Amino acid sequence: MSVATPAAFDPGPRIEAAAPSPTTGAVLRLTARMLSYVLLLVVALAALVMVVVPLATGSQSYTVLTNSMAPKYAPGTFLVVKPVPFDQLRVGDVITYQIESGKPGVISHRIVSIGATQSGARVLTTQGDNNSLPDALPVQEVQVKGRLSYAVPYVGWLANAVGRGRGVLVPIIATALIVLGAVGMVRGALEKKRAGRG
Repeated sequence: MSVATPAAFDPGPRIEAAAPSPTTGAVLRLTARMLSYVLLLVVALAALVMVVVPLATGSQSYTVLTNSMAPKYAPGTFLVVKPVPFDQLRVGDVITYQIESGKPGVISHRIVSIGATQSGARVLTTQGDNNSLPDALPVQEVQVKGRLSYAVPYVGWLANAVGRGRGVLVPIIATALIVLGAVGMVRGALEKKRAGRG
């Protein structure tokens, strides 16, 4: 009779167990963290475009409400208009000007020609890109608010929805999201540190 001893038994090569895959919870947390970073970046850029740059450059912002400058500047486009000396305006520039001097209503159209009044004062003829005829009345220096610096499609609707309080509201929201992002980064770093110890 033969007896097998434990040392004589050879089970073959050992197979190591694969490392466990990340749990669904960890994947969801990572996805949520990444989405919050993207949202933070989007809000920070929006605050920069809508508030910081216009304030820093002395510009004003407007929203296109009509189709007169479509398709390039369609309704809802956010315009940032920077004041420039009247004599620096050229044919082809998009300007924002008061419909009537001293009144709040404005139009943003392209300069199509430059002329002079009988007294020699410089005047501009404007036209909407989507209009077939130039504007009926020439634009005088006193009416001009500035030249288009940059435009952002669709953001104007958001600016109008936020309303006049955007100068206060957007920085508050941006600050809150920056704090939220910083807290998320610190939490992530602490979790990583704890996982390294465990």
